[in-house]
Amino acid sequence: MEEILQCFRKGGPVMWPILALSVLGLAILIWKAFEFRAGRRSPSGLVVVSTIITAEPMLGILGTVTGIMRTFGALNGADGMSSPMAATSGIGEALITTAAGLVASLLLLFPYNVLDSKAEDSGD
Repeated sequence: MEEILQCFRKGGPVMWPILALSVLGLAILIWKAFEFRAGRRSPSGLVVVSTIITAEPMLGILGTVTGIMRTFGALNGADGMSSPMAATSGIGEALITTAAGLVASLLLLFPYNVLDSKAEDSGD
């Protein structure tokens, strides 16, 4: 568990919106699954999950950009000296947020598609 928290912290500030959207998307999918099981197959709410699935990889790319910007800042150095070791945290941030955005999106994508197809089937 400690490794996951360290990885989250190393991912930088963009990890917070990725986490928030993941929790929201998962909550909506669980709610919709209970509704569908009860026989109410309305697609309402699924558009939010679709938007989250689209936004999470973009947030991952935003984290990539901010991480690379930190890397260049570290390489330029405030005193005119550059340190390749100082660049590693920015590269790590970039890779972690990219992976987090993709994984979070993929974890929501498959249950979303199942529920979306059930909602479409009930509309016929």
